[in-house]
Amino acid sequence: MRKIVVLEHLSLDGVIQAPGGPEEDTSGGFTHGGWVAPYSDAELGTLLRQQMNRPFDLLLGRKTFEIWEPYWPNHNDIWPGVNTATKYVASNTRTASEWQPSVFLRGDVAEQVAQIKQQPGPDLHVWGSSDLLQTLIQHDLVDVFWLMLYPTTLGSGKRLFAHGTIPAAFKVTESEVTPSGVFVVRYERNGRTG
Repeated sequence: MRKIVVLEHLSLDGVIQAPGGPEEDTSGGFTHGGWVAPYSDAELGTLLRQQMNRPFDLLLGRKTFEIWEPYWPNHNDIWPGVNTATKYVASNTRTASEWQPSVFLRGDVAEQVAQIKQQPGPDLHVWGSSDLLQTLIQHDLVDVFWLMLYPTTLGSGKRLFAHGTIPAAFKVTESEVTPSGVFVVRYERNGRTG
């Protein structure tokens, strides 16, 4: 069975919105885009590349897909696997893309993702995609959280656990602190609680 691995840049107060740049996602009046930049260092870069070089397919929300769609096909030298990975995209408005291979999911996304997990193939990596992420969490579909916890608070923005969660237990299987103070941790599912 394929696992769903959520990979997120996360502030201390749980914000995952627009870590990469000021214009990445300004919805809700968010003005803190690019908040990870002061904490970038070589060690964090190495840890990110290790994740990016693992076999994977992508599971993305439409907004994240549309941010990546014009960028990654032109930057194959940075992340070659992103262009060959199957991109499963949750969208009620999109049905096609020139960035292939792409599969668009409509309707009951949770049910479709549960079926995709049962198919042979690499793990499904989720980056960003805050709306889709809430659906995955609420339907108990996440197997692994690979989090980069930054030593900053933002006060507003889209949060990792925005709409609550189901009771679940996780165990730490990897952890490291970078020189700039980013705590990188892998939590794997370890049953239920409560």
